[in-house]
Amino acid sequence: MCGFLLRRTRDPHLAEDLAQETFIKATRALLGWRGENPGAWLLAIARNVLIDHVRRTRRELPLPDPEELAVPAFDVSAVEVREALDRVPEQHRRLLTLVYLEGFSLVEVAAMTGRTTAAVKTAIWRARAAFADSYGADGHGADSYGADSYGDGA
Repeated sequence: MCGFLLRRTRDPHLAEDLAQETFIKATRALLGWRGENPGAWLLAIARNVLIDHVRRTRRELPLPDPEELAVPAFDVSAVEVREALDRVPEQHRRLLTLVYLEGFSLVEVAAMTGRTTAAVKTAIWRARAAFADSYGADGHGADSYGADSYGDGA
């Protein structure tokens, strides 16, 4: 949770403050906890605390570098990505959204979904392949150029 907050704020002191606020809110909400995954529950509270902080300060947080997330960045327009993302199955769309758009690490996604990190890594790989197929089917990407553009076709 602290890693998530630090990656999103890029300020260790602010991340610590938000983590403290997260634990306070979690302690207050403990009676309402229904016994689901505690890691996922705390991450959801941390995400809400971060959103509340951003709304209070009305400050934009810089996007993390793709290298910091350990995943490659999407290098296309947001509209094209959203359209292609809408065409992939829901399970793939959710994983891609958690990792690429919301900035959760594979370990955090594993905690939220109750899977192992290795299983999440494999699922992300499959989701990326489904996204690439969806994006290529719309006339974008390397798959859409056809053999003639490489001099191999008829």
